[in-house]
Amino acid sequence: MEPTIPVRRALLSVSNKVGLVAFARGLADLSVELLSTGGTARALRAAGLAVTDVAEVTGFPEMLDGRVKTLHPRVHAGLLAVRGNADHDRQMAAQNIAPIDLVAITLYPFEDALASPDATLAEVNEQIDIGGPAMLRSAAKNFAGVAAVVDPADYPGVLAELRERGGLLSRATRCRLA
Repeated sequence: MEPTIPVRRALLSVSNKVGLVAFARGLADLSVELLSTGGTARALRAAGLAVTDVAEVTGFPEMLDGRVKTLHPRVHAGLLAVRGNADHDRQMAAQNIAPIDLVAITLYPFEDALASPDATLAEVNEQIDIGGPAMLRSAAKNFAGVAAVVDPADYPGVLAELRERGGLLSRATRCRLA
Protein backbone atom coordinates (compact mmCIF):
# COMPACT_ATOMS: atom_id res chain seq x y z
CA MET A 1 0.00 0.00 0.00
CA GLU A 2 1.31 3.41 -0.96
CA PRO A 3 1.93 5.78 1.95
CA THR A 4 -0.18 8.90 1.93
CA ILE A 5 2.21 11.75 2.57
CA PRO A 6 0.70 15.15 1.89
CA VAL A 7 2.80 18.02 0.63
CA ARG A 8 2.66 20.52 3.48
CA ARG A 9 6.03 22.24 3.18
CA ALA A 10 8.01 23.15 0.06
CA LEU A 11 11.45 24.66 -0.41
CA LEU A 12 11.77 26.71 -3.60
CA SER A 13 15.23 27.81 -4.72
CA VAL A 14 15.49 28.45 -8.44
CA SER A 15 17.78 30.32 -10.78
CA ASN A 16 15.26 29.89 -13.62
CA LYS A 17 12.18 31.74 -12.41
CA VAL A 18 9.95 30.78 -15.38
CA GLY A 19 6.60 29.69 -13.95
CA LEU A 20 7.80 30.13 -10.37
CA VAL A 21 5.11 32.52 -9.14
CA ALA A 22 2.22 30.52 -10.60
CA PHE A 23 3.65 27.30 -9.13
CA ALA A 24 4.21 28.87 -5.72
CA ARG A 25 0.74 30.46 -5.77
CA GLY A 26 -0.76 27.05 -6.59
CA LEU A 27 1.13 25.48 -3.69
CA ALA A 28 0.05 28.27 -1.34
CA ASP A 29 -3.58 27.80 -2.46
CA LEU A 30 -3.19 24.19 -1.28
CA SER A 31 -2.00 25.49 2.14
CA VAL A 32 1.61 24.46 1.49
CA GLU A 33 4.12 26.43 3.56
CA LEU A 34 6.72 28.05 1.30
CA LEU A 35 10.39 28.20 2.26
CA SER A 36 12.89 29.93 0.03
CA THR A 37 16.27 31.54 -0.45
CA GLY A 38 17.59 34.90 -1.69
CA GLY A 39 16.30 35.99 -5.08
CA THR A 40 13.60 33.33 -5.17
CA ALA A 41 12.17 34.58 -1.86
CA ARG A 42 12.29 38.17 -3.15
CA ALA A 43 10.40 37.19 -6.32
CA LEU A 44 7.74 35.38 -4.29
CA ARG A 45 7.31 38.29 -1.89
CA ALA A 46 7.10 40.74 -4.80
CA ALA A 47 4.19 38.63 -6.07
CA GLY A 48 2.47 38.97 -2.69
CA LEU A 49 3.15 35.44 -1.45
CA ALA A 50 4.03 34.58 2.13
CA VAL A 51 7.43 32.90 2.29
CA THR A 52 9.77 31.88 5.10
CA ASP A 53 13.46 32.47 4.51
CA VAL A 54 15.61 29.37 4.85
CA ALA A 55 17.77 31.45 7.21
CA GLU A 56 14.80 31.52 9.64
CA VAL A 57 14.61 27.72 9.45
CA THR A 58 18.34 27.16 9.93
CA GLY A 59 19.00 29.99 12.36
CA PHE A 60 21.95 31.06 10.19
CA PRO A 61 22.10 33.85 7.61
CA GLU A 62 23.10 33.24 4.03
CA MET A 63 26.84 33.69 4.11
CA LEU A 64 30.00 33.74 2.02
CA ASP A 65 28.29 35.74 -0.76
CA GLY A 66 25.42 33.24 -0.88
CA ARG A 67 27.67 30.19 -1.16
CA VAL A 68 26.23 28.79 2.07
CA LYS A 69 22.49 28.98 2.62
CA THR A 70 20.91 25.53 2.40
CA LEU A 71 23.82 23.34 3.52
CA HIS A 72 22.40 22.74 6.97
CA PRO A 73 21.02 19.81 9.01
CA ARG A 74 17.62 21.52 9.38
CA VAL A 75 17.28 21.47 5.60
CA HIS A 76 18.77 18.06 4.88
CA ALA A 77 17.15 16.29 7.84
CA GLY A 78 13.86 17.77 6.68
CA LEU A 79 14.47 16.18 3.28
CA LEU A 80 16.06 12.88 4.36
CA ALA A 81 13.86 11.82 7.29
CA VAL A 82 11.98 8.67 6.32
CA ARG A 83 8.30 9.39 6.79
CA GLY A 84 6.69 7.01 9.29
CA ASN A 85 10.04 5.84 10.72
CA ALA A 86 9.54 6.14 14.49
CA ASP A 87 13.24 6.67 15.18
CA HIS A 88 13.50 9.41 12.53
CA ASP A 89 10.30 11.01 13.85
CA ARG A 90 11.75 11.00 17.39
CA GLN A 91 15.03 12.53 16.26
CA MET A 92 13.28 15.19 14.20
CA ALA A 93 11.04 16.10 17.13
CA ALA A 94 14.02 16.24 19.51
CA GLN A 95 15.72 18.76 17.22
CA ASN A 96 12.48 20.63 16.37
CA ILE A 97 12.91 19.93 12.65
CA ALA A 98 9.91 19.81 10.34
CA PRO A 99 9.85 17.68 7.18
CA ILE A 100 10.20 19.26 3.75
CA ASP A 101 7.89 17.44 1.33
CA LEU A 102 8.79 19.06 -1.98
CA VAL A 103 11.75 20.94 -3.40
CA ALA A 104 11.69 22.98 -6.59
CA ILE A 105 15.25 23.67 -7.66
CA THR A 106 16.83 24.83 -10.87
CA LEU A 107 20.59 24.89 -10.72
CA TYR A 108 22.79 27.88 -11.47
CA PRO A 109 23.34 28.28 -15.23
CA PHE A 110 26.90 26.95 -15.23
CA GLU A 111 26.87 25.89 -18.89
CA ASP A 112 25.62 29.32 -19.98
CA ALA A 113 28.41 31.02 -18.06
CA LEU A 114 30.97 28.62 -19.46
CA ALA A 115 29.76 29.27 -23.03
CA SER A 116 29.97 33.04 -22.65
CA PRO A 117 33.11 34.30 -24.42
CA ASP A 118 33.37 37.25 -22.02
CA ALA A 119 33.05 35.27 -18.80
CA THR A 120 36.01 35.22 -16.49
CA LEU A 121 37.12 32.10 -14.65
CA ALA A 122 35.89 33.67 -11.41
CA GLU A 123 32.43 34.32 -12.91
CA VAL A 124 32.19 30.79 -14.26
CA ASN A 125 33.37 29.37 -10.95
CA GLU A 126 30.58 31.17 -9.07
CA GLN A 127 28.04 29.32 -11.22
CA ILE A 128 29.06 25.97 -9.75
CA ASP A 129 26.03 25.12 -7.61
CA ILE A 130 26.66 23.19 -4.37
CA GLY A 131 23.51 23.49 -2.25
CA GLY A 132 21.09 22.82 -5.11
CA PRO A 133 22.58 19.47 -6.11
CA ALA A 134 22.89 18.46 -2.46
CA MET A 135 19.18 19.17 -1.85
CA LEU A 136 18.18 17.41 -5.05
CA ARG A 137 20.16 14.32 -4.10
CA SER A 138 18.62 14.35 -0.63
CA ALA A 139 15.11 14.66 -2.07
CA ALA A 140 15.72 12.02 -4.74
CA LYS A 141 17.18 9.58 -2.19
CA ASN A 142 13.99 10.01 -0.16
CA PHE A 143 11.58 10.11 -3.12
CA ALA A 144 9.07 7.98 -1.22
CA GLY A 145 8.33 11.06 0.88
CA VAL A 146 9.75 14.02 -1.03
CA ALA A 147 9.12 15.37 -4.53
CA ALA A 148 12.14 16.78 -6.38
CA VAL A 149 10.95 19.20 -9.06
CA VAL A 150 13.77 20.38 -11.33
CA ASP A 151 11.99 21.41 -14.53
CA PRO A 152 9.53 24.32 -14.68
CA ALA A 153 7.68 22.33 -17.36
CA ASP A 154 6.67 19.93 -14.55
CA TYR A 155 5.03 22.61 -12.40
CA PRO A 156 1.54 22.42 -13.99
CA GLY A 157 1.38 18.62 -13.79
CA VAL A 158 2.57 18.54 -10.19
CA LEU A 159 -0.03 21.14 -9.22
CA ALA A 160 -2.77 19.29 -11.11
CA GLU A 161 -1.99 16.03 -9.31
CA LEU A 162 -1.82 17.76 -5.93
CA ARG A 163 -5.23 19.32 -6.58
CA GLU A 164 -6.77 16.06 -7.85
CA ARG A 165 -5.39 13.97 -4.98
CA GLY A 166 -6.03 16.35 -2.09
CA GLY A 167 -2.42 17.46 -1.64
CA LEU A 168 -0.84 14.06 -2.36
CA LEU A 169 1.59 13.02 -5.08
CA SER A 170 1.67 9.41 -6.18
CA ARG A 171 4.74 7.29 -5.61
CA ALA A 172 5.04 6.96 -9.39
CA THR A 173 5.17 10.76 -9.80
CA ARG A 174 7.70 11.17 -6.98
CA CYS A 175 9.82 8.39 -8.52
CA ARG A 176 9.67 9.97 -12.00
CA LEU A 177 10.60 13.37 -10.59
CA ALA A 178 13.52 11.87 -8.66
